[in-house]
Amino acid sequence: MLLTTSTKMSPPMERIQILEAIEKDIITCLQSAGQAFMELSKDKPNSKQAEGQTHQFIKTLGLVESKLSDQINYLTQVSTGQPHEGSGYESQKVLQMAWHRLQHVRSRVDELERLKNKHMHSRSLAALGRPQQPQQQQQQQQQQQQQQQMASNNVSAQQPQTNSTTS
Repeated sequence: MLLTTSTKMSPPMERIQILEAIEKDIITCLQSAGQAFMELSKDKPNSKQAEGQTHQFIKTLGLVESKLSDQINYLTQVSTGQPHEGSGYESQKVLQMAWHRLQHVRSRVDELERLKNKHMHSRSLAALGRPQQPQQQQQQQQQQQQQQQMASNNVSAQQPQTNSTTS
């Protein structure tokens, strides 16, 4: 199918028309194969006609294969913005690690905010002349120890693990 310069179509429409042409070629291919089989199934087959249909089938099949390969190559390039270069595993892993680091930073900021608020509260109580009770001080110390332990666990989880063997 030829397009004139006055009938410009958008690229997606051109792709659809190319796919429709491929579909027509596939139909032609199947018809040629069917006619070749019909001729060969006769009591007295005309070998020249069967060969002609077989040749048409092979020729059309090659054309379909070429056009489909072109379409697949085009789709590979437009789907990634560049020719296919392999797996996206590395990019996915980098993104996953970045999200993990972000979550860790958020938890640390939340923890620091909570400590700041606790400290500000104890300072305001001290300024009012009401000293903290020993039990309350003990609870704060336990919470701080737990937070430090959680922080050290998070830091060790962030460090990359290496596969090394010792002799």
